[in-house]
Amino acid sequence: MNQLDLIFQNQASFFKQGETRSLSFRLQALTNLKEAIKKYEDNILSAIQQDLNKSAFEGFLTEIGILYEEIDFVKKRLKHWMKPKHVKTAITHIGSKSVIYPEPYGVTLIIAPWNYPFQLAVSPLIGAIAAGNTAIIKPSELTPHTSAVLSQLIEDTYRSDYITALEGDAETSQALLQKPFDYIFFTGSTSVGKIVMEQAAKHLTPVTLELGGKSPAIVHEDANLKLAAKRIAWGKFTNAGQTCVAPDYIYVHDHVKKTFLQELHQAITDLYGEKPLDNQDFPKIVNDKHVNRLQKLIDDGHLMYGGKSDLEKCKIEPTILTEIDWEMPIMKEEIFGPILPIMTYKELPTVIREVSDQPKPLALYLFTESKQTEQQVIDQIPFGGGCINDTIYHLATPYLPFGGVGHSGTGSYHGKASFDTFSHYKSILKQTTKFDLPFRYPGSEKGFRLIKKFFK
Repeated sequence: MNQLDLIFQNQASFFKQGETRSLSFRLQALTNLKEAIKKYEDNILSAIQQDLNKSAFEGFLTEIGILYEEIDFVKKRLKHWMKPKHVKTAITHIGSKSVIYPEPYGVTLIIAPWNYPFQLAVSPLIGAIAAGNTAIIKPSELTPHTSAVLSQLIEDTYRSDYITALEGDAETSQALLQKPFDYIFFTGSTSVGKIVMEQAAKHLTPVTLELGGKSPAIVHEDANLKLAAKRIAWGKFTNAGQTCVAPDYIYVHDHVKKTFLQELHQAITDLYGEKPLDNQDFPKIVNDKHVNRLQKLIDDGHLMYGGKSDLEKCKIEPTILTEIDWEMPIMKEEIFGPILPIMTYKELPTVIREVSDQPKPLALYLFTESKQTEQQVIDQIPFGGGCINDTIYHLATPYLPFGGVGHSGTGSYHGKASFDTFSHYKSILKQTTKFDLPFRYPGSEKGFRLIKKFFK
């Protein structure tokens, strides 16, 4: 028996013992997780800096702080979430009671991406622990320093038949997907998400897929342009654009295009300086392959700002492209880098139609002062989630479920949604034995008439 088979078998055996189901066990496991993150905080930040050149500020904000908040939020409410929920019973079921019991799935698999290599491995783990499951985490091989720290943290904190992290390349992921997991949580590209779903289907394993897509930002003519530019620049160029919910492109109203572009240029300068490539805190692209891919996209449209690269450092400066249309290569794939194409519009229905014609995006950002415009976009464009007059902030609150739709994903998590995702809700009808209704049984003409009356 190889290592993977042994780990899977041991977790399945440990789960069947029932130890993970108690409230006290789950709360202690979450407490241990937070304490471990605190203990390893400097190591985590150092590893993320080595892998992606994130500053300590950005690393803590996007990879660690959000996890502390999530753990505290879940611990405070977990007892209530775990309680069986009594619901109403239909009049046809008089004498009975209806109860819904949340229960853990069992052995779960969490496949994490490289762009937020610590946060996106641990955030779903919080949900798996809270719901009472065991978990195997597969961190990304593209961020080896962070994966090593994560694996060490997990090894020092939990017994391996409860939670473990398995480092390795794509072959490791493929081998894991051959196992009959009880639940799979995947964060990554749409193309790989399809493979995960295909493999999961062989065992009828339920999945959550957190994918991506081309998330638009719409800047309407009545927007606060200075604030819109600042918040879009921040949301786009955080982590050098390597964020699944980063604004992928902008639709700006023709009447305000010139002013907005001036404000956007200024916002980038304010955030990263006149020479972003020399900014020690500006993150790098994960590897040469992605740098080469992104450089080819810069050839589209008109280069208004940026465009320079430092191949040795794997950096590309914030770049703005104008004169863009949907037929260009840059509009055919998710950019996942610091390149921002700009398109213009004259009428809002045009934007609604053109965005809706594309695969459903993970996020959408609208900048407007009009409640009518706000409601029109929310009602008429399908997307996973988003913000009005801001970017990416919606994923940082545990009160909002986060997830995609269609090509951008299936399922959601964060806060209560994480508990729900990793829980099966078992419906139970508790029937009385104090009396028995005869009309439910065949052979009674009166019973038949009553049944017909009930259901009409």
